[in-house]
Amino acid sequence: MLGIIIGLALLMFLAYKGMSIIWVAPICAMVVALTGGLELLPAYTQSYMTGFVGFAKSWFPVFMLGAIFGKVMDESGAAQSVAHWIISVIGKKRAILAVVVACAALTYGGISLFVVVFAIYPLAIALFREANITRKLIPGSIALGAFAFTMTAVPGTPQIQNLIPMDYYGTTPMAAPIMGTVAALIMFSVGMFWLTYREKKLSAAGEVFVEPNKKVEITDSSQLPNPFISALPLITVVVLLNAFKFNIVTSLLAGIVLGLVLNYKRIPSMVSTINDGASGSVLAIINTSAAVGFGTVVRAAPGFETLTNVMLGIKGNPLISEAVAVNVLAGATGSASGGMGIALEALGEKYVELAASTGVSLEAFHRIASLASGGLDTLPHNGAVLTLLAVTAMTHKDSYFDIFITCTATPVLSVAIAIILASIGLI
Repeated sequence: MLGIIIGLALLMFLAYKGMSIIWVAPICAMVVALTGGLELLPAYTQSYMTGFVGFAKSWFPVFMLGAIFGKVMDESGAAQSVAHWIISVIGKKRAILAVVVACAALTYGGISLFVVVFAIYPLAIALFREANITRKLIPGSIALGAFAFTMTAVPGTPQIQNLIPMDYYGTTPMAAPIMGTVAALIMFSVGMFWLTYREKKLSAAGEVFVEPNKKVEITDSSQLPNPFISALPLITVVVLLNAFKFNIVTSLLAGIVLGLVLNYKRIPSMVSTINDGASGSVLAIINTSAAVGFGTVVRAAPGFETLTNVMLGIKGNPLISEAVAVNVLAGATGSASGGMGIALEALGEKYVELAASTGVSLEAFHRIASLASGGLDTLPHNGAVLTLLAVTAMTHKDSYFDIFITCTATPVLSVAIAIILASIGLI
């Protein structure tokens, strides 16, 4: 048990220091194996790699097609076109709300969080300049729209964090719609309240828009494709996945094909676009698979039974146990999908048994796993947080606290309320 805790602590420390989980996870897994009395080589070549390969086998098509879809929408200008239209409707005076809604629309349409950051940032710069709002609030605004409610809460979202629980619980992307909708409303409303409060406070203190050192190129809206046509691939993915119950692979393929057909004149090289998207997916799937491999070794260690008893021994609703397990492991790995993968790989079968014995719906277990993965994952060492701050040219000191409130504290609050809803039968 102590070895598992040491392995987790080491994983979190090394990830926080910026070391790649690809090589850190196996080392930490070997610490768990050594302290647990497992043979090191079999622990790596069998236990670790079984978990690694198993996750990659199940989810690589989704990661790859999702990355290609995002690349097609990005390079064609379709993603920016949709965002630009949303911003024009909401108005420049409500700059923060416009950025949040634009990010939410793109992520709910199936575009990866990283692509959304790059697509929205130039538009956010123009909006915040017009409204004379400090650039310190841009990371928090993008994070709220892309890293929070559309990633884990809104029923039917095609983001990977809402799809992984399906493999363990036999559920659908629309699992627990009441819980998900209420959680999404909490994240959105509390996040907007916080960012609006911060805007007024910083403006009163004299902190207003300052031009970034590096000029940001903003695409002229007249050069972008029609926003309604651009939105069709996004709508197609969501509708096929939820209304027609298509597999996520088929849904993403349809979105890609439609995106290419509608924008073939705007994409300089379809082959290069697809190549870049496919290549970009490899690092993401390997990072998550590495985290899951670590979880497989933890599961093989003798101390895991003790850990299981501790987690499952948390008094009250078994959903509390799941929320704690997923949140802690997401924080340790700095990855929502990685932490959830470890937790469900290790404890998923136990939660299925608990669902049968306690009468708690598997849909509720699905939604809590998804919601919990989006809490402590956004600690300072999270890859998406680091990318967001780098792209927006902000530091942790400038903007991380806003990210913490909108994407860590508020999601944790929404999990607690979702568990209460489940306990009174509102699923």
